[in-house]
Amino acid sequence: MRFPELVCRNVLRRPFRTMLTVAALATAMMAIVTLLGICNGFKRAFSDVYGAHGIDVVVSRQGSADRLSSAVEAAVIDQIQALPAIDRTAGVLLETLSLEQQGIYGVPTMGLNPGSWLLDDYESAAEGNGGEVSPRFSQSGGPELLVGRNLARRLGIKPGDQLLLFDEPFEVAGVFRSRSVWENGSLILPLAHLQRLTGRDGQVTYVNVVLDRAGGPLDPAAATAAIEALDPRLLALATADFVRTDTRLKLADAMAWMTSLVAVIIGSVGALNTMLTSVHERTREIGILRAIGWPRRRIVLMILAESLCLVGAAAVLGGVAALGLTKLLSLTAAAGGMLVPAIDLPIMAQGLAIALGIGLLGAWLPARRAARLQPTAAFREIT
Repeated sequence: MRFPELVCRNVLRRPFRTMLTVAALATAMMAIVTLLGICNGFKRAFSDVYGAHGIDVVVSRQGSADRLSSAVEAAVIDQIQALPAIDRTAGVLLETLSLEQQGIYGVPTMGLNPGSWLLDDYESAAEGNGGEVSPRFSQSGGPELLVGRNLARRLGIKPGDQLLLFDEPFEVAGVFRSRSVWENGSLILPLAHLQRLTGRDGQVTYVNVVLDRAGGPLDPAAATAAIEALDPRLLALATADFVRTDTRLKLADAMAWMTSLVAVIIGSVGALNTMLTSVHERTREIGILRAIGWPRRRIVLMILAESLCLVGAAAVLGGVAALGLTKLLSLTAAAGGMLVPAIDLPIMAQGLAIALGIGLLGAWLPARRAARLQPTAAFREIT
C-alpha cells in the first residue's frame, strides 16, 4: 500500500467522526472567510466613493478621532481652490440620519452644493430614464433630496414623492445610481439644508480635491503640504492614505481578525481532539510501523497529512458556504443597499492559509506523540 493510500484509508476509517470533524472545521472556516469578505467589501465600498469621482486628495480636520465626523470650515474651500495645481474642490457634509416612519436607521446622508461637480458623476436611475442625465436639484431652493437607487428600492419611492426628515417633508428630486454601493444606499441633500437640520452651519466634514492634470505629473505630496500650510488644523491626505488610515476600516479589520482568531482556536482544538483520538486508537498499528523500520519523521508526516486532508476538505466546504452566505447577505434589504461582501482570490487564499495553520496546530501534538511510540507498544497491544 502506497503512502497516500494509507493516509486516505486512515482518514476514512471512522467516516462518521470524519464527517463531524470536517463539518465543525468547515463552520469555523465559513465564519472566517465570511468575516474577511465583509471587511473587504466594506473597504471596497468605502474606496469606491472616492474612485467614482476621481478624487486625489481628501482634506479633513487635524486631530479628529473619526475623520468622517470632522468639522472643517466651509470658507477654506475657496482658499484651497485658489492654490496652484488644484483643478477643483467640493465640500461634503456627511451625517447619518434615520427614516423613522419607514423603520430605516443609520442612513448615510451627504450634503452637497446644488451645483457641485460631484453630482455630474451620478446617473439618473428613475424609471424611463436611460441614465443619460445626472439627477439635479430644482432651482426653487426648497427642501429636496436625491435618493440612491438601492435605498429607493427599500423605500419604494420615486421622484415626486416625499420623505420626512426631522418631521420636515422633503421632496424626492431624483433617484441616482453610483459606482459605489455605499452611495447607492444614501441620501443627498443640498448642503445648506443639511447644515441647518444638523446644526452645523458653515461646516463640512471634508473637502474633496482633484488635482490639475494639465500641468504635468501629479504631485499629491506637494498639494497636501500646500493645503496644510493654509491652516495647521487641516489634515490633507492622498485618497489611498485617507482610506487606509481610516479608523472605521481599522476597527473592522481588527474585529474580523479577532473573531477569526477565536475560530482558529476552536478549529485547532477540534482537529487536536480528532487526531489525538485517532493516534490513541492506532497505537498498535503505529508501533508495528515503527517495528518494521518506519522512521519517526515518516510517522509525523502521516499524522500531519491526515490532519491537512481534514482541514483541506473543510476549507473547500467552508469557502463554498461562505460564498453562499455572503450572497444571501447581499440580497437582504438591510445590507444589500449598503454593502456587497467581496470574497475574492486573496480572501480565499487567506482562508486556505488559516485552514492549513489549523491543521498543523491541531496535528502537531498528536504527531509528536505518535512518533515517540516504541515498537514494544505494539506487542503490549497484541498481548
